[in-house]
Order: sequence, then structure tokens, then C-alpha cells
Amino acid sequence: MVVQRLAARRAVQVENWEEAARAAGALLVELGCATPNYVERMSALVREQGPYMVLAPGLALLHARPEDGGLAPGLAVITLAQPVSFGHPENDPVDLILAFASPNAQDHLDLLARLARALQNGLDLQLRQSESESEMLERLHTALESHVCF
Repeated sequence: MVVQRLAARRAVQVENWEEAARAAGALLVELGCATPNYVERMSALVREQGPYMVLAPGLALLHARPEDGGLAPGLAVITLAQPVSFGHPENDPVDLILAFASPNAQDHLDLLARLARALQNGLDLQLRQSESESEMLERLHTALESHVCF
């Protein structure tokens, strides 16, 4: 699977984690990868299940189930002007959010695996060090395409 729909924003101003989730989700909607319902489900999952999507210090990986409104494979990344708390005991505050959508379970798992491998290889640090949104997009594209999943 090739992820061609990518979006990035730097230094996004938000007051809390829900605004951060909506900001990242709005990019997925703009890309045509998700419906507004998908974005609402991303936030609802955090409210219902806790901050399990905060995977590492400062990093949240937001998503919902494909049937919640995933339309196409896509990935959005935002950095926050000021970190926010999701309520995670060890990995708060969050300053980097990746949000993804996919239209079916197979694409969902494939994209999740690609992201996991890219993050293990330092994608989060690369995104934080990017000096422009175009640089963020280039790093995302390179990371996703260079990590073949088996």
C-alpha cells in the first residue's frame, strides 16, 4: 500500500488534547481520507479507553476503526506550539500527534505497522526537527515508503 495522502502542520495552537485531536483529524477530512464522524470517534476512543494512544514520551497516534468513517489511506501530523496532557502517567505532555485513517482492516494494519517501524527508526525526532511543513511531509513519505512490512 502506498500512502499518497499526507498532511502536516507545525506549531498548532490548541488548549487541550481534544482540540489537538480535532486539529489532526481535520487534516484527514481535508485530505478526503476520513469523515467528520471518524474524527469524533478518535476523541471518543480516548475518552472511553483512556490515553492508550499516547505511545511514547510526547507522541500520540490517533485513529479510529475504518468503519467509523475511514475513506482512504492517509496520515496527518501536527506539532503543537504548547504540549498538552492526555492523562498518560508516563508519556505526557504530548507535542507531536500522528493521526491516520484507512478504508479497511488490512490497510489499517499495514499503515499501523509502517508507522511503528518508522517510529522505531526515529521518525518522531525527525518530525520534531523539521523546519517546515514540506520537510515534515518529505520525511513522512520517505519513512513510510522505505519500511516494507512483511
